[in-house]
Amino acid sequence: MSSIIVRGLDEAVKQQLAAQAKEHGRSMEAEVRDILTRAARRPHIGMALLAAALEAGGVEELPVPARDDVARSVDFG
Repeated sequence: MSSIIVRGLDEAVKQQLAAQAKEHGRSMEAEVRDILTRAARRPHIGMALLAAALEAGGVEELPVPARDDVARSVDFG
């Protein structure tokens, strides 16, 4: 099993992690391990869309409409 060190973590984040860990009935280390594991295993939406496109036969022949609209400026005043 590997270990990592996170430096410069904001105190408010550490407190939030401690509160979440307590809520889930586990140590802060176990809470962070669970958060990192779930984040790393979550499929990346871009890669999921690419895989779906490739599975469907690719997107080379997909028509791309011309953009002929003009950007509008915004008045914040």
